Amino acid sequence: MALQKMISATGRELAFHKTNGQGPDVVFLGGFMSDMSGTKALYLEDWAKARGFGYLRLDYSGHGQSGGAFEEGCIGEWAADARDVITKATTGKVVLVGSSMGGWISLLLARQMPEKIAGMVTIAAAPDFTEDKLWTGFDDVQRAEMRRDGRIEIPSGYDDGPYVITNRLIEDGRENLVMRSPLNLPFPVRMLQGTADEDVDQGVALRLLDHATGPDIRLTLVKGADHRFSSPSALGLIGKSIHSGLQMAKD
Repeated sequence: MALQKMISATGRELAFHKTNGQGPDVVFLGGFMSDMSGTKALYLEDWAKARGFGYLRLDYSGHGQSGGAFEEGCIGEWAADARDVITKATTGKVVLVGSSMGGWISLLLARQMPEKIAGMVTIAAAPDFTEDKLWTGFDDVQRAEMRRDGRIEIPSGYDDGPYVITNRLIEDGRENLVMRSPLNLPFPVRMLQGTADEDVDQGVALRLLDHATGPDIRLTLVKGADHRFSSPSALGLIGKSIHSGLQMAKD
């Protein structure tokens, strides 16, 4: 399916690819400063096509082929972007596949539109990372710079240059925390986490498992897997986890 674009309810131009097929549609939600052309997003598109499932991948505003500036975005807006694209591009229920920040956004959507979700797979989910990893990890100099300039730059650890962290991102993150209040997930949930992940500690996955409530929540720790979770075996496990959630949703 060719690239499609839409204007969100708040006027942001959002890009997405939608493949038609049987439902529930599989929806991939990428991570912080990533886009819908990454390894996992494209692998799952082929995976879904081969099995006849509908599939949706999208770029939040300020990411990839969507409009807007990354530095102007925040968690609440990116969750709204995902909700708007899902509402426009799908008709029935969906299975959310959230990677890193996309896991947090998936959890926010579970609160906002639980009737739309048939299942969820998270990959190194990073709920509340703006508070628990970024703000908590800033030293006094960085916090002073944030107060003075409204932004700081931190190394990304990848090849895409430093991350710009804005005060707006931090403050908006505090308005969208999911680990400080009840989090009910009334559908099958499959959580995947690598033990060699240097960006999201496996303790985050364990806390999420303990915190969330629901009838069918399972966590799989993969020894040696890193944050990208993109090795052939890791990608295969994502597909198996989606299929497991789909089967449970049908039973």
